[in-house]
Amino acid sequence: MAILVLGGAGYIGSHTVYELIDAGREVVVADNLQTGFRAAVHPKAKFYQLDIRDKGALDTLFQAEEIEGVIHFAASSQVGESMSDPLKYYDNNLHGTMVLLQSMVEHGVDKIVFSSTAATYGEPERVPILESDKTLPTNCYGETKLSMEHMMGWVSQAHGLRYVALRYFNACGAHPSGAIGEAHDPETHLVPIILQVPNGKRDHVSIFGEDYPTKDGTCVRDYIHVTDLAQAHILALDYLLKGGENNVFNLGNGVGFTVKEVIDTARAVTGHPIPAQVAPRRAGDPAQLVASSQKAKDILGWKPKYDDLATIISTAWAWHKSHPNGFEEG
Repeated sequence: MAILVLGGAGYIGSHTVYELIDAGREVVVADNLQTGFRAAVHPKAKFYQLDIRDKGALDTLFQAEEIEGVIHFAASSQVGESMSDPLKYYDNNLHGTMVLLQSMVEHGVDKIVFSSTAATYGEPERVPILESDKTLPTNCYGETKLSMEHMMGWVSQAHGLRYVALRYFNACGAHPSGAIGEAHDPETHLVPIILQVPNGKRDHVSIFGEDYPTKDGTCVRDYIHVTDLAQAHILALDYLLKGGENNVFNLGNGVGFTVKEVIDTARAVTGHPIPAQVAPRRAGDPAQLVASSQKAKDILGWKPKYDDLATIISTAWAWHKSHPNGFEEG
């Protein structure tokens, strides 16, 4: 029996596939390669190039492979783009998930772990955020992810699907081996954007707003290493395979860093001055997002290994330094 990883050529998906293969699991990857890279897929994983909105292609996969559970990363995930092109997010994230769930129900595959997001909370009521806190997204991306959670809940009631939604915070870092890392075009995540400066790809980094109600006026985020995220997905799937009930878990380190603190840490790691310029705020950016991950630790037995920001940025820098053009040279 195999684990199907949708979006397994993308950043977090590819790292999860590596962890699954290292654990001796059989893995099938499906990805449309819209934002993922064929070179990021572990050579021991079976690969299908397909779009989850293509039900015929999904049905063919489920007929050909014995799938015991699904890990779902196949979604658009840029906050800014979701505000300027919301219909893309409803199409890819919601319509795509609807088609996927239809195919899973028809083929008797009833366990799914999927990547939700801290953006489901919107402006948090308190920090750190608990899973039981109010969900009022301030951007379309967070709205579609929350709707995906709701969709799975109703499908669970109707058809017995069991799911785990993992609401994670800011994924960053790269595989400790340096084999794979983060590559987006365009790049929108803070750590790789910062590292483009010492890599000669940009002359400065922009700080979007310094008038937030935080200690230095810049946004506070909880940074979590991608390998720790990958491990949480595997633990969540095993939880379902052992009979666990539907659940939602936050994934973060429980510590918030401002944008300026992340830039300072990157300066220390790389030895580069990394010039920074303040730019206007971005639409839909909450002032601070920090997780309480105690529930994941208690129920899933999750233990993040890379909980130090300098270590996380060091793994990212090792990847970006050796792959300045991403997977083009990988």
